[in-house]
Amino acid sequence: MPWPSRKRDKGAVADKKEPDAKIAKKTEEETSDKEEEEKSAKPPAGSSKSGWKNWKKKESESGGEESKITYCHWLLKSEPESRLEKGVDVKFSVDDLKAQPNQTTCWDGVRNYQARNFLRSMKLGQQAFFYHSNCKEPGIVALVKIVKEAYPDHTQFDQKDPHYDSTSRKENPKWSMVDVQFVRMTKRFIPLSEIKAHHLAHKADGGPLKDMMLFTRQRLSIQPLTQEEFDFVLSLEEEKPH
Repeated sequence: MPWPSRKRDKGAVADKKEPDAKIAKKTEEETSDKEEEEKSAKPPAGSSKSGWKNWKKKESESGGEESKITYCHWLLKSEPESRLEKGVDVKFSVDDLKAQPNQTTCWDGVRNYQARNFLRSMKLGQQAFFYHSNCKEPGIVALVKIVKEAYPDHTQFDQKDPHYDSTSRKENPKWSMVDVQFVRMTKRFIPLSEIKAHHLAHKADGGPLKDMMLFTRQRLSIQPLTQEEFDFVLSLEEEKPH
């Protein structure tokens, strides 16, 4: 049985934690090709560079090599706070996912072509960060995995659903979704502000987050991650919050 369409910031709303960011007045589809780099509050100064160096040292000690620039992991944005869209609450937090049968749900309602193509690129077993977006403090809260590859999104044909698309045809559906399953909570909440501090440092010293799509294509609700990006962000759960 399909789950309610509640899982993404479909309107491409900027995270509330970013007070200077422009609030989108269009849908993701309308804005996806003209996004500006995130205009957020200045992140706290601190140990961004040292974090990068320490991570590289750990990789070296473990015999790790720099990965090829391919996307094999993902970041999925979802709204943990209530927001009505065409009369339907699109809230879907990690706790909502954990409450589903088998802690599994379909990731429906994506209406941006680039995000849809990313969905279609997902492979069985790949892991993704579950990211709370458009809330008081956005950031990464959990890990999920892909348990069913892309198939037609049923909400595009449901006239009562806020993501209904009258131009899509069942013989040639425009929109796709995947099924995801909860894996585990991250050892601690990893806030956007902390990730951004590393991103800014890495832009200067060539670290793994220098081109992270969370800051270069920040309005997309489905974002790919390289192995290096994923590993570095995941390593932050082992550090004390700044």
